[in-house]
Amino acid sequence: MLITVEGLDGAGKTTLIAGLARPLGATVLREPGGVELSERIRDLLSDPELDIDPRAETLLYAAARAQLVASRLRPLLAGGETVLLDRFVDSSLAYQGGGRALGVEQIRALNAFATDGLSPDRTLLLRIEPERGLARIAGREADRLERAGGEFFARIAQTYDELAAAEPERFIVLDAAQPPETVLSEALKALS
Repeated sequence: MLITVEGLDGAGKTTLIAGLARPLGATVLREPGGVELSERIRDLLSDPELDIDPRAETLLYAAARAQLVASRLRPLLAGGETVLLDRFVDSSLAYQGGGRALGVEQIRALNAFATDGLSPDRTLLLRIEPERGLARIAGREADRLERAGGEFFARIAQTYDELAAAEPERFIVLDAAQPPETVLSEALKALS
């Protein structure tokens, strides 16, 4: 089973995944990352010194995703593992399709190719207001995306909401403004 965790920066994805891993007996992976090539691409994408065109950014995320799916995800899933994945295609739909205004359907088509059609069984969307999420991460050094500004994150949040509304059978929307233990409890209940 493939369970993805999505949400704005500062929504609490890392905390939720840490809480879910043991009770679900899941292997945890992150995006971009999880395999050497994807980790190297992650370093490029995070570098605040680089000016990356939105289309190039989109293609880099898709390339990292393609390698992760081929090298780790498909073998783990074929072996019967439950995988908890920190971000997946929905992140690109929201960040590049919505946030960068490149179009959700164009990004969806590119990622269908990159993943060879692999789709999550369930997606946990941590819903938080953009200002609150950004306030939570204000103390750390901002990466390239985190420096993009409030309007960018408002478009991302709106796109996530639209994605969840379009696929209610896959998405579990959780109020990330709640205490982490409440979010974890609600996530476990919904997944059971």
